[in-house]
Amino acid sequence: MLAWFTPERTTWLFKVNPALKFIVFFALLLITLFNQNFSFAVWQAVFYGILFYVFSGYSMKKLALLSIPLLISFLSSALTLTLFGKGDTVLWQWYLIKISEESIQHGLLLGSKSLSFGFVGFTFLLTIQPVLFFYAMMQQFRLPSKYAYSFIASFRLIPAVTEELQIRRNALKVRNIRFARGIKGVYERLQMYTVPLFAQSIRRAQRIAVAMEAKQYQMGAARTYYYTTHYSRMDVVFIAVMVSGLGSVVMLALF
Repeated sequence: MLAWFTPERTTWLFKVNPALKFIVFFALLLITLFNQNFSFAVWQAVFYGILFYVFSGYSMKKLALLSIPLLISFLSSALTLTLFGKGDTVLWQWYLIKISEESIQHGLLLGSKSLSFGFVGFTFLLTIQPVLFFYAMMQQFRLPSKYAYSFIASFRLIPAVTEELQIRRNALKVRNIRFARGIKGVYERLQMYTVPLFAQSIRRAQRIAVAMEAKQYQMGAARTYYYTTHYSRMDVVFIAVMVSGLGSVVMLALF
């Protein structure tokens, strides 16, 4: 599963400090959230789409698969507001369905916003290493280590839990365990899967606690880091690209 998220090439977005990238992308999402200008929202989606499709470093096949939920989100949000929105210039109406010029514009505005959120979110997730992201948050933005290490431990446990689930599934298949149909079958599956997985999670959490205690981990104490993150020239390039891109979006929206 993790191999699927391995890019074909390393673009300049991968070299940007992940904590800085998070702050900038979060600011862009806030601008998208509070924007009410239709033209600005459309050009925003185009700009973020270029970042996603051109500079994420993944193959078009993978990007096309990731685009499916974005397309569904765009269609669902845009069509819902278009068919059931309010407006004075009514173009067509049938019972509860009411299509007007205002509802079409509001629907496309909301759809463009959903695309922008999807493009920015996927671009961020595809161009960072989660472990380095939390290390950068601790070093550059002073995120308390108790939260950062909790997220790191949780992320690194995902492959272990996935492997444990696959082992449990194979074991039940070898034993020729058959489940009933309907609600009873769902209950049987939950019983056969959740109890062993929960027990293994408790053992794993205990081993992590013992390991952290052995390393003399203390809340709030000054720490050294195995991975060091810092700012670089690429961060300046990243900010310059984001500012110039957003400025271009503003100019295109005005004209």
